[in-house]
Amino acid sequence: MNALSTKPYKGTRDYYPEEKRVQNHIFSTWANVAQRFGYEEYATPILEPLELFTAKSGQELANEQTYVFTDRGDRTVTIRPEMTPSVSRLVAGRRQEMAMPARLYSIANFMRYERPQRGREREFWQMNIDIFGVQSLEADAEIIEMAYQSMKAFGARDDMFTIRINNRELIDAMMYSYLKCDGVQAQLMIKLLDRKNKITPEEFRDQAIEIFGTEQAESGLMKLATLLQSRTIMDLPVEVRQHESAANMVRLFEVLTEAGIANAVFDPTLMRGLDYYTGTVFEVFDTHPDNARALFGGGRYDGLVGLFGVEPLPTVGMGLGATTMQQFLEVHGLLPDDVSTTDLYLVVVGEKALKGAKRLARELREEGVRVEVDITGRKFDKQLKAALKKRIPFLAFIGEEELRSETFILKDTKTTDEQVVDMSRMVSVVLDRRKKTTGDEFDDLFI
Repeated sequence: MNALSTKPYKGTRDYYPEEKRVQNHIFSTWANVAQRFGYEEYATPILEPLELFTAKSGQELANEQTYVFTDRGDRTVTIRPEMTPSVSRLVAGRRQEMAMPARLYSIANFMRYERPQRGREREFWQMNIDIFGVQSLEADAEIIEMAYQSMKAFGARDDMFTIRINNRELIDAMMYSYLKCDGVQAQLMIKLLDRKNKITPEEFRDQAIEIFGTEQAESGLMKLATLLQSRTIMDLPVEVRQHESAANMVRLFEVLTEAGIANAVFDPTLMRGLDYYTGTVFEVFDTHPDNARALFGGGRYDGLVGLFGVEPLPTVGMGLGATTMQQFLEVHGLLPDDVSTTDLYLVVVGEKALKGAKRLARELREEGVRVEVDITGRKFDKQLKAALKKRIPFLAFIGEEELRSETFILKDTKTTDEQVVDMSRMVSVVLDRRKKTTGDEFDDLFI
């Protein structure tokens, strides 16, 4: 019999402790930002009826990228490929009881059957943030401000990323009032613009000609070029600029400027492919040449809650991907030092000291210190190597003499500095370091 493979399923990944620490750093930072804005955490099942996603998520996602199966009750279910329909269902279930506006966030895993590539996996983790019950663009601005603050919380500077913004109503004005597309042409053109940066200029031109048709192609391409050259709302053709959504976009940028956001820009090519968006759409882009890509995005979707037979709710939300966020932190050198979540490693010197070392560890844990005791009975040097390999910040040497005197040698594994301390001082040194490193002595509450 052949040995089983140690590799995870294609498009998924294992998270060893050092990798899980990075992920938890991202999760805890996200949760901190969400809670600072007054958002509360929720959760939904990983399995959902397939119809939840065929209703509004778009045919490519629902029919081609979902993991679908029939359960033992003969129900067609799918592993969730995204959160927006699920949270809409959750809110619709308590439409009358929930206080509005409802500010909600979750951090969860999803699965999509697509080709794995850099920044795109079949199983992926993301945070979803949504505000329900606010029709005004103040909700759009709040979500975009949270996107901005989520980047700043990791130490990102404004020049490291941009926030590209468009509006689906404005897009319709471009398609119908200006380009004179019919319904089919408009949908094809939106999909083409959505992948503009993924194909060559020649491919884009040829596909645009095919959409316009022979008679419309010459004038259509000229008009399309005018749209693509627009850098602000005021650069748009008058047929588009006089649309109500253009005035709303101008006001949105004013509100964002008031919030101190200077790196938000208008992007007429930004489409956001999912069918349920109804207003503002945006994406956060990395400006680093090694990772020039969209990191995450979101927008307004006012129609989903109403699909569940209740009164519709205006909604704005976004989804932040953990993998793309990690890649951003890596290329910009913003990842924190990799150290264990364990604070202290007790090196046991001599077999007779083990009982006392375990007693000391229990006392330290009661004081909030995270302690690992070496219970292997192995040689001194091997214990040291294990502590260093695990990247534990401190180690203490516990022998019979130390237990009798109740004083211990405490070693900082990064600086190699040593000091003789009693238990009280040991607790103080270890917890002070944790607080300085994480910014919160009780940071694990967010993980």
